[in-house]
Amino acid sequence: MFLNCHTYYSLRYGTFSVEELCELAKSQHVKNLAVTDINNTSACLKFIKIASEYGIKPLTGIDFRNGVQQQYVGIARNNKGFKQLNQHLSSHLHNGSDFDNDAPLLPDCYIIYPFEKVASDKKLNFRANEFIGVSVENLRKLKFSKYLHYKEKLVLLQTVTFRSKRDHNAHRLLRAIDNNTLLSKLPKSEEGNFSQQMISPEIIKTEFQDYPHILQNTEKLTKTCEVKFNFGEARENQNLKVFGKSKKADEEELKKLCYENLPKRYPQASEEVYERVEKELKAVISLGYVAFFLINYDIIQYAKEKAYPYIGRGSGANSIVAYILGITNVDPIELDLYFERFINAHRNSPPDFDIDFSWKHRQDVTAYIFDRYKNTALMGTYVTFKRRAVVRELGKVLGLPKENLDKLSAGYFDYHQLDHLEKLVLRYSKLIAGFPNYTSVHSGGILILNDSVYNYASTFMPPKGFRTVQIDMNISEEVGIHKFDILAQRGLSKITDTIEIIRQNQPGAIVEDIENTKVFKEDPEINHLLKMGDCMGVFYVESPAMRGLMIKLQTNSYLELVAASSIIRPGISNGGMKEEYIQRHQNPEQRKVAHPVLFEILAETYGVMVYQEDVLKVAHHFAGLSYDEADILRRGMSGKKTSKGQIEKIEAKFRSNCRKKAYPEQLIKEVWEQISSFAGYAFPKGHSASYAVESYQSLYLKKYFPLEFMVAALNNGGGFYDVETYIQEIRKCGGIVHAPCINKSDHPNVIFGKDIYLGLGNIKELEMKVIQRILENRQFFGPFKSLDNFIDRVAISIDQLSILLKIGAFRFTQLDKHHLLWKAHFKLNKSKPKTNQAVLFKPKQRDFELPQFTFSEIVEAYDQMALLGFPLCSHFKLLRNPIQASIKAKELKNFIGRDVQIYGNLITAKRTPTVNGKFMCFSTFYDMDSDIFDIVQFPAIAEKYPIRTKGIFLCYGRVVEELGYLSLNLKWISRQETTGDPRLADSSKFKLA
Repeated sequence: MFLNCHTYYSLRYGTFSVEELCELAKSQHVKNLAVTDINNTSACLKFIKIASEYGIKPLTGIDFRNGVQQQYVGIARNNKGFKQLNQHLSSHLHNGSDFDNDAPLLPDCYIIYPFEKVASDKKLNFRANEFIGVSVENLRKLKFSKYLHYKEKLVLLQTVTFRSKRDHNAHRLLRAIDNNTLLSKLPKSEEGNFSQQMISPEIIKTEFQDYPHILQNTEKLTKTCEVKFNFGEARENQNLKVFGKSKKADEEELKKLCYENLPKRYPQASEEVYERVEKELKAVISLGYVAFFLINYDIIQYAKEKAYPYIGRGSGANSIVAYILGITNVDPIELDLYFERFINAHRNSPPDFDIDFSWKHRQDVTAYIFDRYKNTALMGTYVTFKRRAVVRELGKVLGLPKENLDKLSAGYFDYHQLDHLEKLVLRYSKLIAGFPNYTSVHSGGILILNDSVYNYASTFMPPKGFRTVQIDMNISEEVGIHKFDILAQRGLSKITDTIEIIRQNQPGAIVEDIENTKVFKEDPEINHLLKMGDCMGVFYVESPAMRGLMIKLQTNSYLELVAASSIIRPGISNGGMKEEYIQRHQNPEQRKVAHPVLFEILAETYGVMVYQEDVLKVAHHFAGLSYDEADILRRGMSGKKTSKGQIEKIEAKFRSNCRKKAYPEQLIKEVWEQISSFAGYAFPKGHSASYAVESYQSLYLKKYFPLEFMVAALNNGGGFYDVETYIQEIRKCGGIVHAPCINKSDHPNVIFGKDIYLGLGNIKELEMKVIQRILENRQFFGPFKSLDNFIDRVAISIDQLSILLKIGAFRFTQLDKHHLLWKAHFKLNKSKPKTNQAVLFKPKQRDFELPQFTFSEIVEAYDQMALLGFPLCSHFKLLRNPIQASIKAKELKNFIGRDVQIYGNLITAKRTPTVNGKFMCFSTFYDMDSDIFDIVQFPAIAEKYPIRTKGIFLCYGRVVEELGYLSLNLKWISRQETTGDPRLADSSKFKLA
């Protein structure tokens, strides 16, 4: 009979989960309970789902509040009432408006006004569905109140927010975090009362013995409330079920589209193709996913009309129907992709289509979906309190100094030496860590429902302006709501931007149709880049680990790249299958160690499981499970929800069938363990193939238009490496990189022939409005002729102009920048008008006689480091000491098995834990010729010579070769000193970072 219960979805207020609330109710023998979080319905569906397990009748509602001021509590009588509550809350969350003192007419809800609120507002009139809520504390006041005579309107409203003093303490800390104030300064009005606890029904009856009608009214109210949803296997698909006029019309449309487009994908289609199409269409229609396909087709048709590039992936890439419709570019016949991985009779959720768009286009695609479909919302998610972050937040509200916060957050402390407050921070950080902090937007999920989103949850309005549900994908899927994944990535923008840059920089160049990846896959020059690991800037294959893997595999084809994209994943790497695959790939004799049955099943991968589909193959062909059973096994081991006990039954059948086939027990055990360690991390083959298609598109551009490609990569945020590394790659490809120039540069980086001018947007602390003024003025009135001409035309402060002068943006004047800086300070004074308006009669600029200044490359480098983050000259030119005798990266192959010295500028370093809890380190450097090499530090060396900062290092170690891949097993490493900034008083004290 508790009608106002809060979980931790009463954000920064509540202190326990839905499950803990149910456990509390069960311990108190409470049978009726309402979850009414503050301005939030995140907990409602989960509460309805699990309440019966605790013997509880679930009621759902909302505690409507302005800040912490409770206005009224709404309880849903039925599903219509739940929808009304969600709509009412959402309208206020979208507008950011306060709730009125009186609730609107919500006919299928009960509205309960707290007694204190009614008394202070002197409210006298109540609708039939409106009540006055009385808590145990209110009884003293009720005796002397006129509301004592409102017998039919009085119900029990005992708020439940805490279980103990610890909960109340955590609540106060959360309120202080929310108010951004010290706990000692938190107003009492911002806290919930400690009495807001669940009192046993016996005590409630005793307290209300003089007011039995209040409990009777409450019981009557709870009996008339029921909100129902089906979950799990009993759920129905809540996504849009009819795309066009009717289900039948949709089915005919899907068939028509398939057979119209089939010849484009398969000009000489085999019988196998037609059989696969018929099989898929039959399954899609029988399972009711026709509208799902047509919606995805509609989305990609819009993208094609707008010339937006996209990549379709996910389990849908196993579908020939999706391939024919153009939703994906992966041929499931060519790659032998299993239909059952994509859809089967035991799968009660639609297939997974992840459609990637450029980060520049996703917003427009999302807007199209919201305009095109009525019942649409973004999928919500919860950003939780992380341990390190919550330690900092708690430390702040308790008034700890920054150094204490740093110590506690980093975890470097002796607990026994901590003071009382520090221990308090740690104690409550353990409790609060994992609580939802605020609702956010899922990375790509969009809901397109058959009916109103408000049937299931309230929505809020994030900054991008698309309503977002207050529930996450887990409970959504449980109730039958399945998201469409519309994702953004920068790799696609690199491709489209490269093509545009080529048109501008090389108007006569012939660019292949970027969709014609068949040509790219068969190009030996492109495959040679893979073989050599020369993939800087290329989507998904540019990391040091992937580069090393491709060299070891001598990757030379599309199928080999597809395999490499999956082998790099943790499940295969950690299980030792990556090394085994590489050995068998490079050494045919090694393939003989594979079990004959496994080798026959997995011939393409030499008897090694590489893809998620391999679980299906092994379970079906090796253990005799049906494809449907095998897919349940795959889903269960991948962390997907399955029926209780289903995996155990399938494991028993797996073992039993293997024994019937007379396999040795050791082999059965090994294969099962491989499946167990592998399935949770492996890529679907179609997923890897989708990525490989995009990689080939990028590889084509990198091979034949390297400078334009690298400029596009920089303009789209780079990738795995930092800006300086990509600039090194540009130089390696023959490009000449220039500092920003006010006459040549745009906001992004631009290319003229082989000359690349860094964009004004790269300059730190240069304001966007200044960049806009410069570019607009230049566009209308042409290039700037001199510093005086610039000062006359652009309104700019001396601070901003100094930044441009220090970076050398006026070098076209042929004057030393120090000379120009002095002139700028003389010419630009505070009386300069702050306007962009052109001056009719420009005042004549005075000139000044200045001494001769000396130019220093080191000063130039330090200015560039300050304003760009890196120098445009080689770091090696800045070394303090002469370079010792050493080799270069291209010479490593001549010193295999020998110890060598080599200088390298650090690109990236990665610490990796070993099985015994120690760490190895893998680092990548480039040498004086901009060639890349890798070093490996085993635990003892990694501990003795930790690499913590970037810079130039002298590396000493043994050159090792593994299947063509060269690296240096480090013995010692020494960071090299660089010449300090000569403008500093004692530059010898400073080193280049």
